[in-house]
Amino acid sequence: MTKVSPGSSGIRRQDAVEPGEIHETTTVREQLLQRTCEWCGEPVAYRGRGRPPRYCSPVHRRRAWELRSAEARADHPVSEGGRSREPVREIVQRTETVVRTVVRPATAPSSTLLRPARRLSGQPYTLPEDAVEWIEALAVLRREVTNPRVHPFREYIARACEKTLQALRADVPAPADSGD
Repeated sequence: MTKVSPGSSGIRRQDAVEPGEIHETTTVREQLLQRTCEWCGEPVAYRGRGRPPRYCSPVHRRRAWELRSAEARADHPVSEGGRSREPVREIVQRTETVVRTVVRPATAPSSTLLRPARRLSGQPYTLPEDAVEWIEALAVLRREVTNPRVHPFREYIARACEKTLQALRADVPAPADSGD
């Protein structure tokens, strides 16, 4: 059986799972519904709780105990007594439960998921305009990486940050100051 749990692309996998693959889990449960009386052989209903009854009535239970204790006292079997010599019969209900899990392919988040249309304050979304605003925005991002809403997108954010870091460290000529 393959277990699937959240991870880097929204799904962390213990085993390699192909999209569209179907996994089945079968649970089997047996429940005793009825058995026969050990004394007379008549059916004895069972409600599913506690120890299953062995006798159909308290009278038969008492007679069986009397016979057992008499056999023990006499140290030899008693031939008479009305005790049924047939084996105990049981009726068992069997229930099977099948759980099917379909693994869907992971999809990359769309740009609308990464950029909200409005800020939490209600103001329209805009990019930071200067270095100070960028530093503040990155500090907010650093605090928000543990937010459950951001967690599925952490890998995509990390890749974008790595590309941005490479671009920041690349030798790029400074823009010409036009001094006009």
